[in-house]
Amino acid sequence: MTIDTLALAQQLIARRSVTPDDAGCLDILIDLLKPLGFQCEKISMNGVDNLWARRGTAGPLVCFAGHTDVVPTGPPEQWQSDPFVPTVKDGVLYGRGASDMKTSLAAFVVAITDFVRQHPDHSGSIAVLFTSDEEGPAVDGTVRVVEALRERGEKMDYCIVGEPTAVARTGDMIKNGRRGSLSGMLTVKGVQGHVAYPHLAQNPVHVVAAAIAELAQTKWDDGNEYFPPTTWQISNINAGTGANNVIPGTVHIRFNFRFSTASTLESLQTRVHGILDRHGVPYDLEWSYDGRPFLTRKGDLVDAITHAIKAVTGLDAALSTTGGTSDGRFIADICPQVVECGPTNASIHKINECIKLGDLESLPKIYLQTLKNLLIK
Repeated sequence: MTIDTLALAQQLIARRSVTPDDAGCLDILIDLLKPLGFQCEKISMNGVDNLWARRGTAGPLVCFAGHTDVVPTGPPEQWQSDPFVPTVKDGVLYGRGASDMKTSLAAFVVAITDFVRQHPDHSGSIAVLFTSDEEGPAVDGTVRVVEALRERGEKMDYCIVGEPTAVARTGDMIKNGRRGSLSGMLTVKGVQGHVAYPHLAQNPVHVVAAAIAELAQTKWDDGNEYFPPTTWQISNINAGTGANNVIPGTVHIRFNFRFSTASTLESLQTRVHGILDRHGVPYDLEWSYDGRPFLTRKGDLVDAITHAIKAVTGLDAALSTTGGTSDGRFIADICPQVVECGPTNASIHKINECIKLGDLESLPKIYLQTLKNLLIK
């Protein structure tokens, strides 16, 4: 069976799978995986469709992970072509999901198909973990599959996530980790009053101002050889009634940490509370986090994929942990080595999302060679 990567990517892009709607993408992929001997299991919850498919029972287990859902298109009239009508123009494929990340899914399946055809009796096992809930809340997607696998004692040895990680050309950068994300909703209470009578009121913005200044200037850690230093940023401040002659009674401040493995959830929370307490701020603080940081140091998986990239493209892939979060943070709970490798990310989530055909063509070759490096000795 021969599968064309471009044709399969176009077939997936044509599905209007705006998160969390899979729009039939998984069924297309299941129909291609089953003839290869994959046992396909759909795990669906609250309108989210997930696929866990595995070929083989022996170790090591190599998993390819990704998502079928895409972000909304924005104004369709601003696109040069219908975002759900995949269009090739001047050597570039346009469409929502062209980079993030339906091309990676297509490349996964093409690589797996070629590998199984060439090595039908390969050692180890191959799996895929696909979800329709990565671009949204991500509460019923990959994390649910990971929970189900953990409950039955099923673990992965290596996982490749198809997130768009490249800068200028597919293979020039991969992610061998991601920072953790910790958010807080800080509420500071004062006493509302007239601005002409400040002695009868207490302005919570003034009360918390010195603490904010210290938080903004605090050096949380130095990072390490893989991670930049942890950062703290305010994302929203809301206070007042809208009138310029009223002292607000409450101020709400949203903030976020993007933190490295040099810090922990507990250490960051303790330091924030300490700064607020030291400044005598009367406050309530609600914490939430999207995931702890994960890191895959140089070893089997990093070597396998960087050598594959070198063989296919001639590039020496840079290792990076920058950017936002990904589903790798969930998978790392049951997999010691997780790496993200995909196409360029310059157009993701934008109008006229696209990928050069040359970048698309190298993807399945990189994934195929990585499989060989891991499973063929």
